[in-house]
Amino acid sequence: MSRIGKKLILIPENVKLKIVDNKIFVNGKLGNLVQKISDKIKININNNKLSVSRNKEDKISKSLHGLYNVLIKNMIIGVSIGFKKELELVGIGYKANIKENNILDMNLGFSHNIMLQLPKEILVDIKLYKGKNTIIILKSYDKQLLGIVASKIRSFRAPEPYKGKGVRFIGEEIRRKTGKSV
Repeated sequence: MSRIGKKLILIPENVKLKIVDNKIFVNGKLGNLVQKISDKIKININNNKLSVSRNKEDKISKSLHGLYNVLIKNMIIGVSIGFKKELELVGIGYKANIKENNILDMNLGFSHNIMLQLPKEILVDIKLYKGKNTIIILKSYDKQLLGIVASKIRSFRAPEPYKGKGVRFIGEEIRRKTGKSV
């Protein structure tokens, strides 16, 4: 039995769940999310507790058991509390600002600025401190979308191993290489 799949999920009072035609709808104060559920998985709701079980004991059902438990848990946390990712721009002259219509404008050392249209589900905030690196804060109720957008921003200028310049997540460890020795 999957240890992650067996865990019960507590449903907060301000979150509403509905299961219709192998789809689960989660509504909360921050937004609404929908997830298609495999027919190999069964969901039970009893007294503000949700449990995920599998119909068969084959390999695919076992792998989906824990996956859907975590996906549903992330949906419930997202619509009630939300998720946040922070990126740091490390490098001289690396800047970012927000334009109208949720467009992120970044100067990452190229000959041109990089403009990224962010989805409406993503809220962005930029912290500028004198003498420190620029920090981009992304917030959303959809954890999957937040991770995709954050990795897309990081991919524009991934940290290089010699000086560590680039876009990196806060708290990320960069393996540094030694340069030329004389």
